[in-house]
Amino acid sequence: MQIITPHFIYFKDRISTNLSIAYDNTIEKIAPIEELREEFPDAKVTTLRENSLLMPGLINAHVHIEFSANKTHLSYGDFMSWLYSVIENREELIGGCNEKCMSKAIDSMLQNGITTFGAISSHGMDLEACEHAKQNVVYFNELIGSQATMADSLFTDFLSRLNASKTVKRDGFQAGVAIHSPYAVHPVLIKKALGIVKSEKLPLTAHFMESQAERDWLDKSDGDFKKFFVDLLKQEKNVSDAPEFLEHFEGTPTLLTHGVQASDEELDIIKTSKHTIIHCPISNRLLGNPTLNIKALNDKKIRWIVATDGLSSNYKLDLFEEMKMSLFMHSDAPLLEFAKALIDGVTINAADALGVNAGEIAVGKNADMIILDLKSEPSKELAIHIILHRYNISKVYIQGKLEKENSI
Repeated sequence: MQIITPHFIYFKDRISTNLSIAYDNTIEKIAPIEELREEFPDAKVTTLRENSLLMPGLINAHVHIEFSANKTHLSYGDFMSWLYSVIENREELIGGCNEKCMSKAIDSMLQNGITTFGAISSHGMDLEACEHAKQNVVYFNELIGSQATMADSLFTDFLSRLNASKTVKRDGFQAGVAIHSPYAVHPVLIKKALGIVKSEKLPLTAHFMESQAERDWLDKSDGDFKKFFVDLLKQEKNVSDAPEFLEHFEGTPTLLTHGVQASDEELDIIKTSKHTIIHCPISNRLLGNPTLNIKALNDKKIRWIVATDGLSSNYKLDLFEEMKMSLFMHSDAPLLEFAKALIDGVTINAADALGVNAGEIAVGKNADMIILDLKSEPSKELAIHIILHRYNISKVYIQGKLEKENSI
């Protein structure tokens, strides 16, 4: 048992002082230090500096570790230009990111206070790096393939990767399933994968409505994707439209990434099915896609969270940076209210969406905690200041273990 005494604690509904936390792997009790010393006399006590703030570790629900070699390989500003550049540079990107490269990306997330992440794995090359990561990991094995003739071999490959990830038994690691997108996965494959998801109760995610090209292709088998599918896959027509795609997930809450082109009718389906939208503002901007209509999600009471996407469409894996960009993108949102919602989107709401026991400083939750070194006593606008000022993260705890320590 250990006891930590910060100057301030960030709870979901308030900022408190004069409280300490007793913890092991999980948070055992929150009370004044005298009470905890009496109850846990043998506990090691850590007292933090003035204006230290303890808050939940951050949760990055959507990241592509396998593409972490990208710096200047890919083309930004337009989704289709970016996609063609990914295809053109795929071998160099994948081949150029060994376990050391992927571990460096994972460690950068740790430095940035990310204690849990959802890895979207296309090839299984990142499995060892994720297995050895200090963070909690939800490892989403991605299924892709729109051609019926290739369905059996594609599913066999997917199943092999899924089974390999299920052999990882370390605490904090869980296997899951990612359905790439409505335009890139044949319904036969989706149904087979969802059979496994439902029977084994695995976490589930998918890309959904990221670009205008996707919107046009799903609505009318036309637009910028037409040439792409005809030339590369000899495919003249989409394999399903958006409502048909969403119908597969009915009754299975799913994390849907992007959603920037979702229609009002599709949002109604998402609401009814209790899906979650993952907001990736920097990725959307770099690929020339719209900004997510968060007001529409709030009006329909659809949960949304925040993630970085991968380094194929971002320049760093930093949720503080992601929140800052979103704060400025959504210029009509009430500033303080929106800042608090963004922090919820990388803590308590992200934890609930991923199904992990974290994201909140509360008894019974995993002791996933970070310490920020504030410059002064926090005001009622602390949520804004946390996002704007990128305070030093002096300590990172994962399941009660000090995993990273940074001096000012």
